[in-house]
Amino acid sequence: MPTVTVEMTINAPASDTWRAVTDLAEYPKFMTNVQSVVVHETGTAGARLSDWSVILKGSLLEWTEEDRTDDETRIMTFHQVEGDLERFVGDWRVLEIDAATSTVRVTIDFEIGIPLLADMLDPVAGRALEENCRQMLEAIDTRVART
Repeated sequence: MPTVTVEMTINAPASDTWRAVTDLAEYPKFMTNVQSVVVHETGTAGARLSDWSVILKGSLLEWTEEDRTDDETRIMTFHQVEGDLERFVGDWRVLEIDAATSTVRVTIDFEIGIPLLADMLDPVAGRALEENCRQMLEAIDTRVART
């Protein structure tokens, strides 16, 4: 199963970065590749469902995921419960560098779900997901730098 990891230093305190990372409903307002995110609270502390619609290399990718946030460790895990990919799981981690700087790391494990074409499609999908994650992190950096 392919894995994508993207990490970026953010010019903001970890607490500000964490708020931006976990405020999924705001993503479409400042991320050009995110068309929509609808968040549904589950009633379980730290858990929620979210419906996503994202443009990935000119194609619309849609899924519903379960997100779990841990404010203490600043880790948000997610896994697709239904959607366009066979498997889509991962996490966001916000790490404090110093009082004014943090790092965000996004890791995604995925499977497209077409075994006969996996050798050809997985590298292409991996590069597209990596580019998408980088764009999301750049948008978060810009967002928290303005606040």
